[in-house]
Amino acid sequence: MSAIPLADLDAFVAIARVKSFRAAAKLRGVSASALSEAMRRLEARLDLRLFNRTTRSVTLTDAGERLLERLVPALSEVEAAIDGVNSLRDRPVGRLRLNVPGIVARFVLPPIVTPFLKTYPGITLEVASNDALVDVLAAGFDAGIRYEEALHQDMIAVPIGPRRQRFVVAAAPSYLAEHGVPEHPRDLMQHRCILHRFASGRVLTWAFERGEERVSIMPPACLISESNEVEQHAAIAGLGIVCTFEEFLAPGLASGALQVVMPDWIQTFSGPFLYYPSRTLMPAPLRAFVDFVKANPWVE
Repeated sequence: MSAIPLADLDAFVAIARVKSFRAAAKLRGVSASALSEAMRRLEARLDLRLFNRTTRSVTLTDAGERLLERLVPALSEVEAAIDGVNSLRDRPVGRLRLNVPGIVARFVLPPIVTPFLKTYPGITLEVASNDALVDVLAAGFDAGIRYEEALHQDMIAVPIGPRRQRFVVAAAPSYLAEHGVPEHPRDLMQHRCILHRFASGRVLTWAFERGEERVSIMPPACLISESNEVEQHAAIAGLGIVCTFEEFLAPGLASGALQVVMPDWIQTFSGPFLYYPSRTLMPAPLRAFVDFVKANPWVE
């Protein structure tokens, strides 16, 4: 039997971990057909079926279970060996895979990525934008970026980007002139509101805090969207009231197309964190990125 490409084995592990060709492909930034072709080659070389596939599910066969059990520690040893050699370099090389939410991909990472890659030209950075909670290790990522409430306790967390961010409530002046200006979060129950739905299907609840008073509501929706761009355009057009990251609304607020309402109820929260597992042999590209972030917590 000819040598089996390591990439095909790595693809097998990725699919086996998430039990989905489509999900594994999305997380790894490749097409589902590319992973299917890799598995076709692997099963043909082994002359064994590794997955039971239906339109509803993907499960491992007994052969697949046994292969996964042996491959995971073996691939970890390969990565550790490469990282051990890599650590001897003045400038590490290799691939760094990050899983981040959309707000981070759009506003936090851009000013950090460019100087980092200029400092470490031998590193290839892969960024997957995903607002759903992801087991970064199971999905084949080296690290993730999330907000404090989504961090796992067994992970190391390093602050990255701005340390304070805000959710603001805003609407077009034309909407407020026609429907009135809410003064308390409960007033929003009488308004047309623009809500955000996460990829998981959960619709964002609007939470407010002022002094000791805390209010959490699910206001009536005139629009529910997974796209912040759609939500912004709808708010600027006077369709309703929107509540989201201040960064998304900044252009509209600066131009006067949007107006902040209930400014004393603005929700402030801690900025995002880079998180990764606690392990002795950290991949050299990840170590370089962690050190860079610690030295430059907010790169202008």
